[in-house]
Amino acid sequence: MKPLLEVRDVCLSYHSISGETSALSHISFDLMPGEFLAIVGPSGCGKSTLLNLICGLLKAEQGTILMEGQPVSAGNARIGYMLQKDHLLEWRSVYKNVLLGLEIRKEVTPEKLAFIDEMLSTYGLDKFRDAHPSELSGGMRQRAALIRTLALKPDLLLLDEPFSALDYQTRLNVSDDIGKILQKANKPAILVTHDISEAISMASRVIILSARPATIQKIVPIQLEIEDRTPLSSRNAPNFKSYFNLIWKELNKNV
Repeated sequence: MKPLLEVRDVCLSYHSISGETSALSHISFDLMPGEFLAIVGPSGCGKSTLLNLICGLLKAEQGTILMEGQPVSAGNARIGYMLQKDHLLEWRSVYKNVLLGLEIRKEVTPEKLAFIDEMLSTYGLDKFRDAHPSELSGGMRQRAALIRTLALKPDLLLLDEPFSALDYQTRLNVSDDIGKILQKANKPAILVTHDISEAISMASRVIILSARPATIQKIVPIQLEIEDRTPLSSRNAPNFKSYFNLIWKELNKNV
């Protein structure tokens, strides 16, 4: 099976009047179809920068990023990007917010409208389709943002700490919902997070980045001893703690 995404020897530096700051150094990894990767690392090491490179918002100074053999580019509808903030528009209803991407791309079709209706119903937002974002809880807002992203039927989903603004209980529930959605759709994804437990519970592999300039310090395959795995049930796996300790130690090697 060929990789969906290939990141090869990627380097990036930021340039300013005061000088050059190296952000990423020789980053290489693959993402297979249907795979869920998590990326962890120290604050400011370049995790979000890496996602911006993958979706084409930034261009690497060195190396290549290919999706099914083709260079990535900005505005590629095959890549969905869910940010830390939901960026719902207050003057639009929940339903109109979910439709926004389809309207911009002029892709409002009966098939995609039916898909949106199904998602709103499945994840408890159907009764709030005419409500405005200020009337929703944080978890409901993130579910709406996810449906808006998935409405375009992307082949790859990038998640940049999408649960960080939620309280702990809501964070667990929303991450479990999103994990199940992606599992059901067999949707490949890359999650950036500071939460080690979240990374282990959701991902099939965890990439550990070093401090800036970030290099790949270690890639940890996650094989939890549990049946019918979901993000929430993963936390009860007997070997969950072992993975947590391993990743914790790697992150603190150079502290």
